[in-house]
Amino acid sequence: MVGPRRPQFVLFGSSIVQFSFGEEGWGAILTDIYARRADIFVRGYSGWNSKQAVQVLDQVFPKDDAVQPSLVIVYFGGNDSKHPRPDGLGPHVPLPEYVENMRKIAIHLKNLSDTTRVIFLTAPPVNEAQILQVLGEDDRTTELCQKYADACVELCQEMGIKAINLCNAFKQNYHWMTTCFTDGVHLSATGSKIVAKEILKVLKEADWKPSLYWEALPMEFA
Repeated sequence: MVGPRRPQFVLFGSSIVQFSFGEEGWGAILTDIYARRADIFVRGYSGWNSKQAVQVLDQVFPKDDAVQPSLVIVYFGGNDSKHPRPDGLGPHVPLPEYVENMRKIAIHLKNLSDTTRVIFLTAPPVNEAQILQVLGEDDRTTELCQKYADACVELCQEMGIKAINLCNAFKQNYHWMTTCFTDGVHLSATGSKIVAKEILKVLKEADWKPSLYWEALPMEFA
C-alpha cells in the first residue's frame, strides 16, 4: 500500500475489462480523468462468464479486508450469451442462471461496506459479420446480447443498482456496427469512449454521498 490513500475503483469482468487499459481503452480513459483523485484497479479475465466470477468473489473481494473499494464496475454477459455448444463446453450460461449469478455478485459487493457503490455494465451488441470474418466464429448474436442486457438491467432495477445498458448506448451511434469494435466483439477507441461517457454520466448523476464523480473528489497535494 502506498499513500496517501485514495478511493479505490475496481473494474471486474471479462475481456472487455481486461483489455480496458489498452490504448484508448475505457479503463485508461477513466484512469486519466481520475488521476490524483482515485486509484483504479483492473480485475479482468478474458473468456470468463458470470459462473466463473461467482467462484472467485471471496478471493477478489474479501469481506474482511480492512480497506474496501469505493466503487466496483462489473461486466459479465458477453460470453454468457454465446450460443451453447453441443458438447456442453464453452462459456455459455443459460439466461436464468446468468441472472442469478449476477444477483450473487451484487449481493456480495453490496455487503462489502456501507459506502461501496456498484455499477453493472451489460453486454454490448456485436458485429456478427466482422466476428465471422476476423475470428471465424458464428456463436454470438446481437439479439442474444440484447436479451441478456435487458435481463441484467431488470435485475439491477429490482436490487437498486446502477446499470448501463451498453446494447442501447451503442445503438444510439448510427455507425456503431462499423466503428465500435476491433473484431466484432472487443472495443475500439470509439466503443471505449461510449463506455467511459456512460460511466461518467452515471457517476455525475448518482445521489451518492460522498459523490464519486471526478470533479467532486479532492486532488491529491493540490
